[in-house]
Amino acid sequence: MKKETILLVTVIAAAVMELIDTSIVNVALSHMSGNLGATLEDTSWVITAYAIANVIIIPITSFLVLKLGRRNYYIGSVIAFTFFSFMCGQASNIWTLVAFRFLQGIGGGALLSVSQAIVFEIFPKEKRNVASALFGIGVFVGPTIGPTLGGYITEFYDWPWIFYINVPIGITVAVICYMLLKEPPTKQEAGKVDWLGIFLLAIGVGSLQTVLERGETDDWFEANYIILLSVTAFFGLLLFIWWELKTNNPVVNLKVLRSKNLTLAAVLTFISGVGLFSSVFLTPVFAQRLLGFTPTQTGLLLLPGALLAIGGLMISATLLQKGVSPIVMITIGMLLFVLFSWQMSHLSLNASANLITTSLIWRAVGLAVVTVPLTTLAVSSLEPQDIPQGAALNNMMRQLGGSFGLAMVNTYLTNRNAVHRTDLVSNITVDNPEAVKRISDYTGYFMQHGFGVLEAKQKALKVVDAVITKQSNLMSYDDAYLMVGIVFLFALPLLLLARKRKVGMQVKVVLSDH
Repeated sequence: MKKETILLVTVIAAAVMELIDTSIVNVALSHMSGNLGATLEDTSWVITAYAIANVIIIPITSFLVLKLGRRNYYIGSVIAFTFFSFMCGQASNIWTLVAFRFLQGIGGGALLSVSQAIVFEIFPKEKRNVASALFGIGVFVGPTIGPTLGGYITEFYDWPWIFYINVPIGITVAVICYMLLKEPPTKQEAGKVDWLGIFLLAIGVGSLQTVLERGETDDWFEANYIILLSVTAFFGLLLFIWWELKTNNPVVNLKVLRSKNLTLAAVLTFISGVGLFSSVFLTPVFAQRLLGFTPTQTGLLLLPGALLAIGGLMISATLLQKGVSPIVMITIGMLLFVLFSWQMSHLSLNASANLITTSLIWRAVGLAVVTVPLTTLAVSSLEPQDIPQGAALNNMMRQLGGSFGLAMVNTYLTNRNAVHRTDLVSNITVDNPEAVKRISDYTGYFMQHGFGVLEAKQKALKVVDAVITKQSNLMSYDDAYLMVGIVFLFALPLLLLARKRKVGMQVKVVLSDH
């Protein structure tokens, strides 16, 4: 096997490992909570801390590569990610775990953007679509199998193994990269450290990420700290953009966004992040809470789509290589995701595993078809030295899209659940013969099993309340799926920003950079 192939597999494995960790702990929170003697609310900071660290570090990876050297920074990040993964498993209390989880996220930041830059460097420019497809496998498969893997480990082992599983993979990646990874052929000199830019980025993005992750839990602007962090995020990011455009040595080179290709790709990547992470969140929760599936059964729902997505990624790369317009492919992919959302919004409590699996295949193929053209589009008009910065900004937008999507879905679920419950309860009146008959039937059932009239009536009302609760939950999940699909549908007009330019006798779809 060629050295380039070994390195390619290694860095993609590192990216998959990092992305799995964005969602692997989601299904293990209750186990962590009980084991560490913490509330579920405190335990959810394990997710929040990692997300905050990721979003802060990803956009400055390009600067850190220049300052420390790509080889040193990448291998150091792999070692840090691996070490703090082990320490997460060793944590004896919740806040120690949260601290190690934040440091794990700092180490993991390089495993995404730098891995992508290495993959693009291995392939010549004319085969960059293939590079996008291979990297897209990690981008898509990681978050998708995270909850499945986490559920399996939690069900059959214990939650610390969610973190210990990274250790052998991390050591292997570090050793192979130590032997094979070299510095990029074109290298810029790093300027002075932009400490103010780093501070503003950490304050702005960190505050925004905390608001998105914790807003629904703490009732949004009813909590004073959410208001404070929202204001901090707004002014922090505003000052960050102003400063980075003004200073001679920015920690994040925002000027690469002059590329219309990158700007449009970043916006659409944000939308795809909304769909990717919100659907990964909604589906396992829906299957387990409402349909009674085990974590392993839920994982089997997602597996066929994930496998077909790998084929979809490679096919989409081949089609791009043959000249199929990326705009056409993005449109098809987004419409397939809309189809998935439409089908999922019509599920009932009797939905079969086969029906859900079929719908998830549309989701997987749709996102797979979108991923390759977007990844290629993001860096298509950048100079080689700007690719790491462009890739970092694009990856940050996916992570932010995921956080925004989860916050949006959680809030929407809560609001729609309250609306549906109110509507259903309003029908339980003495004037509704069907409701009266249902309560009467339940009361008679309990009386036949030895309960008195009063107690039987109370139990009948509890059963009706449980049915209302389950139905309102079902309807709110259906609404949430439909809402995410509508977000994709409304994003389609953005593709009109593309224009047609004639080249000889051919017509190619490009994005104007002027």
